[in-house]
Amino acid sequence: MSTERKLLSGNEAVALGAMHAGCALGVGYPGTPSTEILENYSKLGGRAQWSPNEKVAVEVGIGVAFAGTRTLITMKHVGLNVAADPFFTVAYTGVTGGLIMAVADDPGMASSQNEQDSRNYARAAGVPMLEPADSQEAYEMTKLAFELSERWNQPVILRLCTRVCHSKTIVVPGDSTDVPKASYERDIKQRVMIPGYARPAHKALRKKLAEMEEWNNAEGPNTIVGEGSLGIIANGVAALHVLEAAPDAKVFKIGMVYPLPMKAILEFIDSVDDCIVIEESDPFIQTEVQAAGGKIRPRMERYRFGELDVVRVKRIVEGDDSEEAVPPRGKPPQLCAGCPHSTSFGMLKKLGCVISGDIGCYTLSVLPPLETMDTCVCMGASIGIALGMRHVLPEEQARKIVSVIGDGTFMHSGLTGIADMVYNRPATGHVVVILDNGTTAMTGLQEHPGTGKQLDHLPAGKTVSLEGTCTAMGVDNVVVVDPAREIERFGKAVSDALASNDLSVIIARRPCILAIARDAKFERGEKVR
Repeated sequence: MSTERKLLSGNEAVALGAMHAGCALGVGYPGTPSTEILENYSKLGGRAQWSPNEKVAVEVGIGVAFAGTRTLITMKHVGLNVAADPFFTVAYTGVTGGLIMAVADDPGMASSQNEQDSRNYARAAGVPMLEPADSQEAYEMTKLAFELSERWNQPVILRLCTRVCHSKTIVVPGDSTDVPKASYERDIKQRVMIPGYARPAHKALRKKLAEMEEWNNAEGPNTIVGEGSLGIIANGVAALHVLEAAPDAKVFKIGMVYPLPMKAILEFIDSVDDCIVIEESDPFIQTEVQAAGGKIRPRMERYRFGELDVVRVKRIVEGDDSEEAVPPRGKPPQLCAGCPHSTSFGMLKKLGCVISGDIGCYTLSVLPPLETMDTCVCMGASIGIALGMRHVLPEEQARKIVSVIGDGTFMHSGLTGIADMVYNRPATGHVVVILDNGTTAMTGLQEHPGTGKQLDHLPAGKTVSLEGTCTAMGVDNVVVVDPAREIERFGKAVSDALASNDLSVIIARRPCILAIARDAKFERGEKVR
């Protein structure tokens, strides 16, 4: 057993934990704050790959686990929405090999379009969930999650958050395990979820969850720290804030947040005079404890929003529900100087387009000085939302609607939008602009099926062609332009498409300047972050 001390971020710790747990394959989709898990796992020598989206990543991971070996699946919280279909059903099928889903929430929305709390998914699907508070726990709970997954033959969620993912703390690694040998054993009734097999599977799942709750009460990764008349129940990084903000309190630190160790929690409440639940985001623990009859202080709604810190926790302990100080405004993010997207958006603005936008670095065009994006909801929504508008708006307005989507987002969720565009063709046609900068830029220049490179930036076997795919799907006109060198041609292509009743896809292709610099370093053999 190693006693070497390492300074690691939570993401790096999860990657190391997966390596030491004998993970056979890491799959996922890049999304801040989770992206660096697979990147570091690959650097450590693990086999890792980006999937086109989170749903595919979970399905690939399920295949690995059905084959009897271990898999790590990574995504951010909104990615779990995309993966929800297989996620809910794999709770019924169960797994043979260990399957961990590392899902990173983003309280305060540092880089996300919503502040959803993934703990609700654990409860809704009936999937056990662990939540580390620092890098050491991230390392240990990754290994524990594999053990629990194989003990109960169930998937396990490792819930992370922005602060744990990106903060660095000391990690003392433990022993390593060899990758379990893959071997498939047929089990139709357990793996094929037709209603006749799903009904008993659901009952079996609930029985397992009851067993897990008993285990969590007796020997789960939960600790009680300190003594005092004030009791505080907390989880994850919030528990660390509590330990600093209320050193005289008795703290129940929860490591397995679903199923909750309710018996132990109620006993803890009975041991103190006054008790508070302190948790980020939704009142998940608060609601469960109150439903079980636990007597705890009412929750103050203002602390549901944003991240907690020591100052905010002190306010909660003191019962301070007054207005909080407004944090100083930072510099608004903006597109990089020289970014070709600026040129493209400038032309679309000049032409008076109404832009149905999407998720990516180009979303920043909504801010000054461009202010060009009219809608942005979720990955791939630019096409579907624009089609809905095209179908019902008066012709004069409909002809101004343009979908703008990036190449990475198009691979993630744009293909089905194109299928709908071709199948349910608007009377005025439609125009889709794909901003192709050859990378998944917003999350740190990751590869996707259209770049021709794998996660480690080495050549892939085949590149998926944007123009070839759109043509094959039935799009009338597909045009490829360089927005930096052919801006007038780009403008004419958009104008002509808006005036026609055709279905047009205009690919504005120009490599990301940051990706060019990164690739040059890679080719020279220099270290690439």
